[in-house]
Amino acid sequence: MKPGAERNVWRPDSIMTWTADSEGTLMDTLLGKLTDHKRTAVKSLLKYGQVALNSTPVTQFDLAVHPGDKLSVNFTRPFVVFSSSKIRLVYEDDDIIVINKNNGVLSVSTDNKKDGTAYSILRDYLKRKNPNFKLFIIHRLDRDTSGLMMFAKNIEAKEAMQHNWNNMVLNRKYVAVVEGKVEQEEGTIRSYLAENSQFAVYSTDNPEDGQLAITRYKRLKMGNGYSLMELELDTGRKNQIRVHMKDLGHPIAGDKKYGAKTSPLHRLALHARTLHFVHPVTRKEMKFETPVPSRFMAMVSSR
Repeated sequence: MKPGAERNVWRPDSIMTWTADSEGTLMDTLLGKLTDHKRTAVKSLLKYGQVALNSTPVTQFDLAVHPGDKLSVNFTRPFVVFSSSKIRLVYEDDDIIVINKNNGVLSVSTDNKKDGTAYSILRDYLKRKNPNFKLFIIHRLDRDTSGLMMFAKNIEAKEAMQHNWNNMVLNRKYVAVVEGKVEQEEGTIRSYLAENSQFAVYSTDNPEDGQLAITRYKRLKMGNGYSLMELELDTGRKNQIRVHMKDLGHPIAGDKKYGAKTSPLHRLALHARTLHFVHPVTRKEMKFETPVPSRFMAMVSSR
């Protein structure tokens, strides 16, 4: 090894985590736990972002700590803070990551775009935590669809989810604003989806020509010539919701590709709202839900 090269060797985090059992300030709590550290050393840990309160890095010494609060100290380096204008980190553990993706953001890289995708942003974040960390794609959202997405941090979690998708994913719900007034309050659309040479997906009744797709819908609200819909997937085919709303005679607002005439939000009005699944490692049920986007509500509200 060249002289000085040892400074560039990555060292694993040395993290102490515990649960507070009494009230107090953050500084007093730290001093009470880190009895082998002087006050100046604890101040330094705080200053450089090496202390986390309930999984959030903090630097303020007089924050209130309550019984049940989780505290962590990283003695090796500052905690890595996730920050992005394109995706929001909703949940992370040793096996999976759940995010809320903005519309207009690709899920994964393409031949034309490598950076700025949900995958590349998360991969770079994990590499800052540990160069050995990996990221695996479990499922995707269309670029113009916003909402909840899930990634795996190891191959075991990825394969457990993908190989048992229909059993592991308990529920996925979307909300969309479609053109026109949907007369039927709820129903089910069932067809076989195929794709033409222009990469447009279409419905067929012939099971030999396409893959079975089932979408359950419920009308939540109507107004201003639009309908707010809740959509539940029994299957997860490419462009399934977009095609089925077109088949219903009510294309999603902003979806010119599938027949929409209007685009008041200058985006596809489709959002992945609910993700309910069995954790691939712990086998616990996990449920994440986001609010209906406020701009969707505004489209069907009285002005």
